[in-house]
Amino acid sequence: MAEVMMQLGFFQFSIDNATYQRLSRSTEYRWSRQARIGTNDALQFTGLGPETIELEGVIYPHFRGGLGQVDKMRIQASIGIPLPLVSGLGRVLGLWVVEAISEGQEVFAAQGIPHRQDFTMRMARYDGGLRTLLRFI
Repeated sequence: MAEVMMQLGFFQFSIDNATYQRLSRSTEYRWSRQARIGTNDALQFTGLGPETIELEGVIYPHFRGGLGQVDKMRIQASIGIPLPLVSGLGRVLGLWVVEAISEGQEVFAAQGIPHRQDFTMRMARYDGGLRTLLRFI
């Protein structure tokens, strides 16, 4: 088994299955402006804004992992609970929710089986606090 690149809940991204070729991470920071006479606005840090990760990858089902990898992503996302995200180095990145999964298919064989699947997964960091997580137990 190839080393895991990243794990979201029970789904592992690795060389042997849904390999992502691009990872984009965006973090926003909130600053409130207060107008002042005769000088620049005063800025006050009001907290963290949204944080998102977008994974883009390619699956060659006949090579490794087989068909159904994107379906497994969708099934896990449809459970509707925040999932732990862990990097391949074992770093816990917190709880994340899947906001969107898109898929494209190309180069078809008999019965419409694709030889290539492109996928994009967009996730957002979950920060609802421990109390809101307890309702899932």
